[in-house]
Amino acid sequence: MSKPGSEGNPLKVAIVGSGPSGFYAAEALLKSELNTQIDMYERLPVPYGLVRSGVAPDHPKLKQAINVYAKIAESPAYRFFGNVTIGKDIQVDDLKKLYHSIIFTCGAESDRRLGIPGEDLRGSYTATEFVGWYNGHPDFRDRDFDLSHDTAIIFGQGNVAADVSRILAKTRDELKHTDIAEHALDALDKSNIKHIYVIGRRGPAQAKFTSKELKEFGELEDSDPILVGDELILNSESETELEDKSNAGNKKVYDLFQGFSQQNPSDNKQRRVYFTFLKSPVEILGEDCVESVKLEKNALSGDAFMQSAKGTGEYSEIKTGIVFRSIGYKGIAIPGVPFDEKRGIIPNAEGRVTDDNGSAVPGLYVAGWIKRGPSGIIGTNRADSVATVKALIDDLDLQNDSNDMPGEEAAINLLNNNNVNFVSFSDWKKIDDKEISRGEPKGKPREKYTYIQEMLDVLK
Repeated sequence: MSKPGSEGNPLKVAIVGSGPSGFYAAEALLKSELNTQIDMYERLPVPYGLVRSGVAPDHPKLKQAINVYAKIAESPAYRFFGNVTIGKDIQVDDLKKLYHSIIFTCGAESDRRLGIPGEDLRGSYTATEFVGWYNGHPDFRDRDFDLSHDTAIIFGQGNVAADVSRILAKTRDELKHTDIAEHALDALDKSNIKHIYVIGRRGPAQAKFTSKELKEFGELEDSDPILVGDELILNSESETELEDKSNAGNKKVYDLFQGFSQQNPSDNKQRRVYFTFLKSPVEILGEDCVESVKLEKNALSGDAFMQSAKGTGEYSEIKTGIVFRSIGYKGIAIPGVPFDEKRGIIPNAEGRVTDDNGSAVPGLYVAGWIKRGPSGIIGTNRADSVATVKALIDDLDLQNDSNDMPGEEAAINLLNNNNVNFVSFSDWKKIDDKEISRGEPKGKPREKYTYIQEMLDVLK
């Protein structure tokens, strides 16, 4: 028999995860000269991963990538298996018997911990669960965030921290025509939060916001950004960083901070977002719930672009009842697949999954955040997935194995035998149509279903 990818022997690939990296991997396979059949597995009944449930509802342009993914899904060589959890409904060992190759593109689904006392007190949350909650992700639909306090604290100074603080700062009118989940819109409308602290352990020159995200804080209807001028004083190494032409993005962010520091807050606005730097949380205080946060002032040391923050022994405290951490993300292990607990990724060499000895595991590949860690924007995943698919195709040329694999039909039989109620892409489009029609009377692009059973009920 001819090699996989030839006319008589299609290359059969399972992709685990239906976010950007999964669809870009599918696109790369479809654009190759190989005869390919692709089955994409997703544990939710709905596709698109973080584009659906991670992108902030007030940033609709970032969700336009979905149009590209939907076009990919139109290929007759593509099939979607939603509502299927790998490691539960079907095992990795099963997939190995059905497909020539498996590409894991399941992202970084959990948050890194602060590792301080009090982190698990009631009122201490992860950014992931808050973002999932206001975006209608079924995993977080029933979270209860106590917004009755007047002060909220967000640890982290990247774009997810910006999303969390901006959503807390916005009015109902600013959000009501987005695809924010209705339960979140109602809860945020009743919020008593007036003071929002966005705290970074390093200085303003090292903040990881993009200038576009940061600029929005100066345009909010009922909130002003606040910076104290002396917080913007830089050491010589930070000045060197901002003078470097390759660091133009951080220079734009610093200039925005300077502009914010020179503005007088409006008496007509109810909320304030305080950007503060060189502070690390050392303890979250409270008996049964969060009551305050203890911070240690930091100083930077090291060469430019290599600076680290170290505590100075000077402490302060902010009273608050609600805390969010947004300090990075890590993947979750999949049964039957090697996993690097320390880095929170599937260990790999150029996209080839590796075992404890560093040897490539035949037929297993990885792309996206679960490959490289949580870095880059949506589009970054395209080049990453293309590189992984290139490795997969290169490996085919080295194989003498020309066996046929059962693929899709055997997968359907296995899922049916396991009583798995899987969802096809045409099923998803029915859910999609319903969500859009539910949003129309409210002037929203869609009103998402936020429970899995609601989604499945649409298909009955």
